[in-house]
Amino acid sequence: MKRLKINVYGRVQGVYYRASTQRYCQEHSISGFVRNESDGSVYLEAESDEARLGQLLTWLKKGPPMAKVTEVRSEEIPATGKVGFEITPL
Repeated sequence: MKRLKINVYGRVQGVYYRASTQRYCQEHSISGFVRNESDGSVYLEAESDEARLGQLLTWLKKGPPMAKVTEVRSEEIPATGKVGFEITPL
């Protein structure tokens, strides 16, 4: 198992980015959380196998239909083993 912290920049707030990310992760057995940041970006932590996380990064670069992603940054962090994916407050 691998865990990534991911920052997504662009028009990603107010366009169902968090809800769409949660749905994607739940459908693909990826654990973690997603939240809006005060700078207008979205932050998430995602944990799964390397292949699923690679697919998630590809999806995050596009996001839901109304989003306009300009940049996705990711960094590996220690896995936690927690199960489930949720939307959390700032």
